Amino acid sequence: MKLEIKSIGNSYSEQAIDLILTIQQKEFNIPISVDDQPDLIQIESFYQEGGGNFWGAFIEGELVGSIALVKFDERAGAVRKMFVKKEFRGKELNIAQILLEILISFCRENGIDDLYLGTITVLKAAQRFYERNHFTKIEKENLPTQFPLMSADDIFYHFKTD
Repeated sequence: MKLEIKSIGNSYSEQAIDLILTIQQKEFNIPISVDDQPDLIQIESFYQEGGGNFWGAFIEGELVGSIALVKFDERAGAVRKMFVKKEFRGKELNIAQILLEILISFCRENGIDDLYLGTITVLKAAQRFYERNHFTKIEKENLPTQFPLMSADDIFYHFKTD
């Protein structure tokens, strides 16, 4: 199985929605719909035009993982849409790790020093993953004022890219 990671735009919206909603709704029972995530329909204007990006992980042409960066300040960004299809998770393919490293490299190349993210209490493996990658848990009130909050998120992290 050959893994390919590439920047994706609006032409991949349908595949991204399918990947992400399946994980959110079916696997974790998170009551969220595509209407709550209009960014998935407008990938280019929401992520890329502001200086961020949206990456997809593909195996044999199938979108099996995603990660996105919203640049919300001159030197700060938010990690979004970090998802890997259940059967492709784990150390064997290391997709989540590769996606995160690509995003961090992009930040370093583009002068983004601070990364923030929000996640949900139920996503324990995600929290362990971020902590293993040197993200520090912070209180919601310590987030930058411009941080794009997602209503479902209740746990927050910060990471220095430099």
